[in-house]
Amino acid sequence: MESKTARLTVLIDPVKKKAFEALCAAQDQTPSQIVRQMIRDYLEQYEVDYATKPKVGAARLAANERE
Repeated sequence: MESKTARLTVLIDPVKKKAFEALCAAQDQTPSQIVRQMIRDYLEQYEVDYATKPKVGAARLAANERE
């Protein structure tokens, strides 16, 4: 897992933000957790390597835990 964090500011329609936050809360997750996962999935989709990328086995284990 990453040891440092950086801020990403995203502008979003207030109605979508409210719906997104409600869905996250219903799934007992924070919006930040969901956005981080979406970014990891996007990087994986395009096979982008990055320094803190988990090994193949770790990524599969994490995916299985979410199911």
